[in-house]
Amino acid sequence: MLQLLLIEDNLDLATSILDYLELEGISCDHAANGQLGLELCRKHSFDTIILDLNLPKMDGLTLCQHLRHDGDDTPVLMLTARDSLQDKITGFEAGTDDYLVKPFAIEELLVRVHALAKRRSGQARRLSLGPINLDLDAKEGWMGDQPMKLSPTGFKLLEVLIRQAPNPVSRAELTRGVWGEDPPDSNSLKVHIHKLRRAMEPNDAMLITVPGFGFSLRVIPTSSNT
Repeated sequence: MLQLLLIEDNLDLATSILDYLELEGISCDHAANGQLGLELCRKHSFDTIILDLNLPKMDGLTLCQHLRHDGDDTPVLMLTARDSLQDKITGFEAGTDDYLVKPFAIEELLVRVHALAKRRSGQARRLSLGPINLDLDAKEGWMGDQPMKLSPTGFKLLEVLIRQAPNPVSRAELTRGVWGEDPPDSNSLKVHIHKLRRAMEPNDAMLITVPGFGFSLRVIPTSSNT
């Protein structure tokens, strides 16, 4: 079942959306102001966030910026009465993934929610997995509190793997994610994966080879002696 969060201060509109989603078998929490919405985002995991632009206590753009700075990659569907190109550009720069201009058909909202819920947002500016933290703006990585020695290619490999974690990523997908449609020779990926393992020490066991397919990045549980 999809788990959504609706952040909307118009209670009539919020009630209509919540009732419709319930009929569709979708669970949806609700916050009537931006501050409460941000608190819920930080405490719980959602498949998609439906976010109004004009909110009391914290507006939608500011809330979205906080989420992306936190590294939250939950897709965000922004609800707004503003439909100019500049308004949309401002929203995308703040980290939103899609726009729906008021008034809208509830059926269209449902279609967009389903589309967004199938992926994670590419707008987050910080990514983390276990002890690994990446700052996408600074192009820097840390293992715990220690900086990682990553080449630009190694950084991009790690970004692709973290975004897909813990799911395995095929060699072809990794190659496209790093080099696009102009891949280097066939040995380049192998060489850069080897260098990435060295940069991840002593946690290089997190990078798992999936025979005949590709690679997966996973958090290794710590063993405890009882």
